Formats: sequence, structure tokens, C-alpha cells
Amino acid sequence: MTATVHPLHPKSEPSLDPLVALVAADMNGVNAVILERMQSEVALIPELAGHLIAGGGKRMRPMLTLASAALLGYPGTRHHKLAAAVEFIHTATLLHDDVVDGSGLRRGKRTANLIWGNPASVLVGDFLFSRAFELMVEDGSLKVLKILSHASAVIAEGEVDQLTAQRQIDTGEDQYLAIISAKTAALFAAACRVAPVVAEADDAAESALEAYGRNLGIAFQLTDDVIDYASDSETMGKGLGDDFRDGKMTLPVILSYARGSADDRAFWRSAIGGERIGDDDLAHAVGLLKSTDALSETLQRATHYGRRAIDALANFPAGRAKSAMVEAVEFAIARAY
Repeated sequence: MTATVHPLHPKSEPSLDPLVALVAADMNGVNAVILERMQSEVALIPELAGHLIAGGGKRMRPMLTLASAALLGYPGTRHHKLAAAVEFIHTATLLHDDVVDGSGLRRGKRTANLIWGNPASVLVGDFLFSRAFELMVEDGSLKVLKILSHASAVIAEGEVDQLTAQRQIDTGEDQYLAIISAKTAALFAAACRVAPVVAEADDAAESALEAYGRNLGIAFQLTDDVIDYASDSETMGKGLGDDFRDGKMTLPVILSYARGSADDRAFWRSAIGGERIGDDDLAHAVGLLKSTDALSETLQRATHYGRRAIDALANFPAGRAKSAMVEAVEFAIARAY
């Protein structure tokens, strides 16, 4: 899919650069915490964790914690440890996801499970989860601990729900939205919500930033669903068609299956069932997704959630932080164009 203009950002190509610049100084503090807390006397732990943590990720979730604090004018540093905790939770889930999916590529690099094996990846993921909880406890706020610990549980529920839906062609839109709301959007929401807690902002600010993060997370995941069928491994950082070969019922497939002919539906049943997963099958799947407008419809849904995320910021004052957070939403969706 190629386009130069994005529907949420009509004048130019959106970028994460304003967000990165906004939080650069604070991010140095977060990175220092991450580097310190991923260390261990067991040499394999920092070696394996560092492979993924230093592997070129955008660090979008911890940046959202920092940006939310900037939006509220928070002058302290408590959010550094919490942003690091958010990144550790995210990294732990990636390590576990790659084991579950049998992935060989992550952010354009070989996955940790491919290099060190599944047991090491699972255990280092557990280590990072534990470090995240240490950081939460050190903050001293029971409310922060409740937000992030609940998000961790919800993410795990979402992953299990996705696993039970794998290769299940009758998975519906409602179930899929519930899955991505849990496995992706919950951490975006929590990352944003902890900032008003440490900034001692009111409940309205907390609710608004939670809504911003949640809707951004859904838009982000829906866009990823499209990219898996409409991009390449260099852009996506993983293999093209991984979701297809794994039998994942993402929204484009759900829509295409519902709209297809009898022959089309028979193809999808075979493909999602794992019987037709070759390169020619993937090409046929992409053709069906395009002919049924499933990819464009999914992007329309992503844009809808993106607008909801931007709308959630309506009552915050205009300024550098708000502008960067709006453009972060636009960037999340523009990745598919």
C-alpha cells in the first residue's frame, strides 16, 4: 500500500520525531534505569534482554508515560522508573510472544528464542516482569501498582484469548476487538494513566489519558494487522504474512471471510486451518483481502480509534506536548501507507 498523505494528517507525513524530541531528556533517565535493572550476575540475562531492549524498538509505550507527564507539567522524576517498568512489561510479553508464535524475526533481527532457545527466553521474560514489579513497588503508590499490575494480568488474558482463537475461523469481530483491547491497548492505556497519578492530577485527566492510550493502542494494533499483509519484513520488522501462517484471525481476515464467496470462504478455512500457507497461498490471501476491501476497512477502523484518541486530549491546553501526542496517533496509522 502506498500513499503520501494520511487521512488524519492531510498536510505532511506524520512522524514520531516530535514525541522523541519532547521526552529526550527524560528518556535518558529511563534508559539509565533500564540499563541498571536488566543487569544480573547470571550473564545470560543481560545478554538476552539486551538483544531485544537494544534492538531498535521505538519505545513508544514508555515515551507515552513521559509525554503524558509533560502534558500535565509534572516536574519530578518518579515517572522514569514507571516508564522503565512499562518497557520491561512490554519486552517480557514480546519474549513470551515469540516463543508462543515460534517467531524467527523481531524488529528485523533474529528473535531471542531462535538464538538462545525457548526456555531461556521464557525465563528472562519472567525476570523482566519481576523487575517491573520491583520498580512499581519502589514508587510507593498503591494506585500505580494497581494500574500496572492489572494491566499485566489483562495482557496475559488477551494473549490466552488470542491463543484459543488461533486457527478458529468462526472468531468474530467482537472477540477480536476484546483480544486486542487486552493484549495491546491495555498497556498503552496504563502507560498513559500512571502519569496523572504521579502528577496528582484530577480524575478527569486520568480518565482522558487512559482513553487516549487505549484508543491509540487499538489503532496501533489494527494498523499492524494491515501491515502484516501489505508490507515487507524490512518495514514491519518481522516476516511478511506471519499472522497468516500462524493462523491468526485478525480483523482483515474476519472481514474478508465474512464478505467472500463460497470458494473464498473455503480457501480461508483451509488457510487458517494451516493447510494452505505457502507463498502462493499468501499472495492469494492478499488478493482476497484487497478485493473485499478488508484492508482498507481495517484502516478505516484504525482511523476511527485514532480520532477517538485525539479527541480524548481535547480539554488539555495546546502546546508542544499535546501536539506531539496528536502526531504520535497520526504516525501509528500512517505506518500502513
